[in-house]
Amino acid sequence: MKTNFSIGRHTFSALALSALALTSTAAYAQEYTARIGHLESAQQSRHIHLEMVADLVKERTGGAVEFQIFPQAQLGNQRVMTEGVQLGTLEATVAPAAFLGGFNAAVSVLDIPYLMPADTAEAQALREGPFGDALLDTFTSKGVVGVAWWPNGMKNFTSNNPLDDIAAFADQKFRVMDSNILIEQFNALGASAIALPFSELYTSLQTGVVDGQENPLDTIQRMKFFEVQDYLVISEHGAMEDIVLFNPTWWESLPADYQVIINDAFDEVVPALIEHKAKSVQAALDVISESDINIRVASPEERAAFREAMYDASLAAYIDRAGDSGQALIDVYTANQ
Repeated sequence: MKTNFSIGRHTFSALALSALALTSTAAYAQEYTARIGHLESAQQSRHIHLEMVADLVKERTGGAVEFQIFPQAQLGNQRVMTEGVQLGTLEATVAPAAFLGGFNAAVSVLDIPYLMPADTAEAQALREGPFGDALLDTFTSKGVVGVAWWPNGMKNFTSNNPLDDIAAFADQKFRVMDSNILIEQFNALGASAIALPFSELYTSLQTGVVDGQENPLDTIQRMKFFEVQDYLVISEHGAMEDIVLFNPTWWESLPADYQVIINDAFDEVVPALIEHKAKSVQAALDVISESDINIRVASPEERAAFREAMYDASLAAYIDRAGDSGQALIDVYTANQ
């Protein structure tokens, strides 16, 4: 999505790019190999579409650029992989944005509820437009190159207590990732938020340490949270997004046309990624629906009410944490709405 040379992402004409492709193999005999680590399994959307990107890049560079994909934390947890990309011991990682807030506070803008448009085309336009470029640019000062930004699902609420309307959230306890933005999101609903490790969530729901949680439907199904929860509201209030990070030394060693090919490949597979994710979510919902959990779909009006209740408090917490860089990013977001 983002290159580090001044001509930008979309200024190469198709004719010029074709000419570059014809000469690339001869001009650049050197091979470039990048190991790309991530956390999901080989059966999940992220890995499947990384393999698609790898195939496109290999084909379009005449085999000069090879991506080796390592799923399921084979190269370490996300912090280890992110630091590896920064230090140059790993060429690239695809990281959940929610796991990068401690590394780059600006990216926590994606924790703000209902920041992303509900329409998939509008959401992708935001990722590929000025806001997406500005977000990826914030990684430069952290010693990595933000190359692309992928969707990876939407969060929904579950609880052991009724969630009939917004008022029902009052006094309930919800597990969140360690994020002031998410804590303020629940505070704004009159609920309390408790930061707990993901590995402890199932037991915490089962024993009543917390009443509820928020996650995408496929996560709720895969981790069997629906087995220890009585109520599910499909609210799609929070975006789960992936950021593609490359080591700057490796990235800058590439010929400019190879950078363009890689950027374009990451963008090109997004429609297939969205379709695959949607099928995974539907399959998860089918499984969840066979259980005894009460499922309710929040109406557009209710989602608007959720946004009105949560957005400003979460935004204030984000600006307080991210400072001037966060405000600059919000300014770009607002200008492109």
